[in-house]
Amino acid sequence: MNITIWNEYRHEQENEEVKKVYPEGIHQALASFLEDEHHIETATLDQKNNGLSDEILSQTDVLIWWGHKAHEEVDDSIVEKVKQHVLDGMGLVVLHSGHFSKVFKSLMGTTCDLKWRESDDKERLWVVDPTHPITEGLDSYIELENEETYGEHFDIPTPDETVFLSWFTGGEVFRSGVTFKRGNGKIFYFRPGHETYPTYYKPQIQKVIKNAVKWARNSNTPKHKYGHSEPLEKNEEK
Repeated sequence: MNITIWNEYRHEQENEEVKKVYPEGIHQALASFLEDEHHIETATLDQKNNGLSDEILSQTDVLIWWGHKAHEEVDDSIVEKVKQHVLDGMGLVVLHSGHFSKVFKSLMGTTCDLKWRESDDKERLWVVDPTHPITEGLDSYIELENEETYGEHFDIPTPDETVFLSWFTGGEVFRSGVTFKRGNGKIFYFRPGHETYPTYYKPQIQKVIKNAVKWARNSNTPKHKYGHSEPLEKNEEK
């Protein structure tokens, strides 16, 4: 399938600690384990049209989104285009701080706020829906030695499905893997992936993302027409 990976790409250029972890950018780290199976395009904030031209979006089966410090710099017209493509059937996988992106908040209709801290907590991601295709090939949990902590309450609508629930050594829990349907599009939010930790190099995390893009793809499902519609059957006059 055609996957576009969108990354803000600011931390990696401005922060030496992050650059050491992701020297070519988080988008390239994600592309490295997806490109064997899919056609990959990458896009970043400072490119023309924020990297998301009409041509790119029209060819994208699934869009992966990573953002953090510059959510407000994404052009509103691009946000609306991405949203419409999701409603029309493009899959969307939102990673880590992308929960606060304009795109995700617009699709959710809530603040998408939460509790957080950077304190090197251990995270244990529990699979709470072992029947879900996004969990294929996983054990009952994924353990991350250090990650940024997120905590409830996570101000999102009630998910269609909760796939992962995280526990942190600081005591918090968090709905770290949730799905939504919007129009003809499917959305998966996946929490891990703070920029100062090598989370995206971990095979189990890569496995989740590989499974997620396959799940999110729209496989030529029916496209309904809205508005005024002529009858399919002619009504006989009585």
